Amino acid sequence: MLELTWVCKPFVELTPHELYAIIRLRNEVFVVEQNCVFQDADDKDQVCYHLSGLTTNNKIAAYARLVPAGVSYSHISIGRVITSPDHRKAGFGKSLMTKAIEECDRLFGKQSIQIGAQLYLKEFYQAFGFKQISDMYLEDDIPHIEMLRL
Repeated sequence: MLELTWVCKPFVELTPHELYAIIRLRNEVFVVEQNCVFQDADDKDQVCYHLSGLTTNNKIAAYARLVPAGVSYSHISIGRVITSPDHRKAGFGKSLMTKAIEECDRLFGKQSIQIGAQLYLKEFYQAFGFKQISDMYLEDDIPHIEMLRL
């Protein structure tokens, strides 16, 4: 199985090439693949950490944005969780969430993590200790729920 190299950087340390690769992947999945027109550049990236799982040729196979408390929710958060279409079914989603939780603990101290999850991924996130805390709601016409990991 392909092993990933994990890199976690604050926005100010991202190179232009790294930032471009992140934005390209987010657009590929959230805008094109999920057919969802939304404003990805939401002025949160600048205060977040960016976790990328890189292949041996430095392509992003998995990515998540680690959000400080008070930016999206009163709790810290993990968002923009993506596995590249080229690397699905390789278990990178599980590796990504495990690493994202570890990095949140390291960066922000061990505390509750809140996410806005696509409803179809509820069981995936439950495997990491997240529990549903809201009714279903539509975000960009996609069913979502709020989840919290204590």
